[in-house]
Amino acid sequence: MAGPTSHRRRTRALTLSTALGTALALALTGCSLTSSDEPKPATDATASPDAGATTGGTVTLVTHASFVLSDGLLESFTDETGIDVEVVQPGDAGALVNQLVLTKDAPLGDAVFGIDNSFASRAITEGVLAPYTARGDAAADAAGFAVEGDDDGALTAIDFGDVCLNVDTSWFAEHELAAPTSLDDLTKPEYKDLLVVPNAVTSSPGFAFLLATVGAKGAAWPEYWTALKANGLKVADGWSDAYFTDFSGGGGQGPRPVVLSYASSPPSTVPEGGTEPTTAALLDTCFRQVEYAGVLAGAQNPTGAQALIDFLLSDEVQADIPGSMYMYPVSLGGRACPTSGRASRRSPRTRSRSRPPRSRPTATCGSRRGRTP
Repeated sequence: MAGPTSHRRRTRALTLSTALGTALALALTGCSLTSSDEPKPATDATASPDAGATTGGTVTLVTHASFVLSDGLLESFTDETGIDVEVVQPGDAGALVNQLVLTKDAPLGDAVFGIDNSFASRAITEGVLAPYTARGDAAADAAGFAVEGDDDGALTAIDFGDVCLNVDTSWFAEHELAAPTSLDDLTKPEYKDLLVVPNAVTSSPGFAFLLATVGAKGAAWPEYWTALKANGLKVADGWSDAYFTDFSGGGGQGPRPVVLSYASSPPSTVPEGGTEPTTAALLDTCFRQVEYAGVLAGAQNPTGAQALIDFLLSDEVQADIPGSMYMYPVSLGGRACPTSGRASRRSPRTRSRSRPPRSRPTATCGSRRGRTP
């Protein structure tokens, strides 16, 4: 079981993010790696809003395309605080950070959720966030996932999961070929032209996989990617294209039976009337992904943003995360484990061609269990 210290060790790798992204783009150029009455902006967002305070107005949350909570949760936040929530979703986490950087002089909203540990250092370095020390129910647990170098506390951890290679077990059975089980297998001739991964420059899972290979191969990671390229690696524009179009087991009947996704993706491939998934995750290839929230620098409603971040750390939202976004909450213990099934509704805007439904993580809910390279 990985504790807070190991997560801090993981975030030290983030200092490599800019250099690795540039190096990978250069190394794989042949792989298509091509993405007055108004409230005054806050200059210091460290002060917490008063508990139960009703500030009114609207807070705009900028987030990735997979953000969704169960019916009534955001409405309960509005009932408690008087603050309406408007959700803006510019794309995957990589696109999200890019948009925040490009619009930092005229921010898209007040708060952000979905900056993950593979893109966190860029968000911090570019100054798109204002400092804030959260005090929601799971604030102490969130502190265990603090990003190395985030001295001002601009990012607050909300949930985490594992990015892993997935294989289409049905495809391999039909072709009478043993499925790969490790990173090294993917460079073998028998697996030529079988792997697709999302672009590491713009996709958070894609960049997480890059970091996983750095963790596994150390200084030899460029040679590993060169070998992948020579063995027919395809780099898709984003996660959705890789999973839903190129992957043979993602519903699009693509030609490639190995894809980068999540450790909890396979249950979504259980056929109707069946009991077993047609895909499997390669757990020895996983990288721990942590998703963060923060107050945007220059926010029109920084107080509302702070209240919303505290709400994301509330017992109610933390308990809902496994069933709605299929990630683990940062909170510890059984209090964050849901007893009900999946969220009652999926917004087409958030679920259309975004992450597939991932299995609800109940057995290890709230734990920090998972493999990292």
